[in-house]
Amino acid sequence: MLTLHTRTCNRTCSSRAHRAFAASPRSRPVRPVAVCVRAAFDPPPVSVTKAKFLENYKKPVASIYNTVIQELLVQQHFVRYSINYEYNEVFALGVVSVFEQILESLPSEERSEIFKAYILSIGEDPEAYRRDSVALESAAGKLSSTEELKPSAEGSEVQQILSKVAAKVATGKFSYSKFFAIGLFRLLEIKGATEPSALEALVKGVGVKQEAVSRDLTLYKGILSKLSVAKELMKDFLEREKKKQAEREEEKAARAAKEAAEQQQPASVPAQS
Repeated sequence: MLTLHTRTCNRTCSSRAHRAFAASPRSRPVRPVAVCVRAAFDPPPVSVTKAKFLENYKKPVASIYNTVIQELLVQQHFVRYSINYEYNEVFALGVVSVFEQILESLPSEERSEIFKAYILSIGEDPEAYRRDSVALESAAGKLSSTEELKPSAEGSEVQQILSKVAAKVATGKFSYSKFFAIGLFRLLEIKGATEPSALEALVKGVGVKQEAVSRDLTLYKGILSKLSVAKELMKDFLEREKKKQAEREEEKAARAAKEAAEQQQPASVPAQS
């Protein structure tokens, strides 16, 4: 039994050694292996983006606007740092349009400063957003009809931009957002074509989901409606405060005039006995 066990062990060890030799790099030519190294995707947390905004814009923002700005900043943070994110002119037009509509009541200089701080906080160029949105609006305004909004690599400037987006959508790696949906709608607004059929045709041509675009545009219109109501309430409040302040100033002036008149009256002379 001992001899049998030894022979079995020797055959097993020999077989293992043979397999190890066969698997050795010396037993066959080594093929070169292509290694693809991708940089680690490590987006910053939302808190960092918010902190950068406060660093870039140190002035206080009225609560009626600040709440909306902070919500938009969080939304754009996740869009910006999506692994499939890729900047495009339609997206830029949507972002700029949102800010112009939401902050329309503020002075132009203040709007520009807030927008600059907002875009810088997500690590992008505010001038590029402005420049590309203006150029796209101008190009869209020169189109003769909404038919010219169909994506085409050989078409107009707008069609070429939409064609690039459509190609990206076709890969399944397009990072869709409500800002892009608003950019599409803005293109139709420029041509005065806001009917549902025109939007459906544009959305279909680009290749994004109609349901998502319709939902996001509805939500955005709701935000604008609520903001409009809030602005009216704020306007009424400020007018009441202005009126109260004027009344307080009048009362203060009246008291001052009364005190001045009393001081100017001659002192009474006591009667002699």
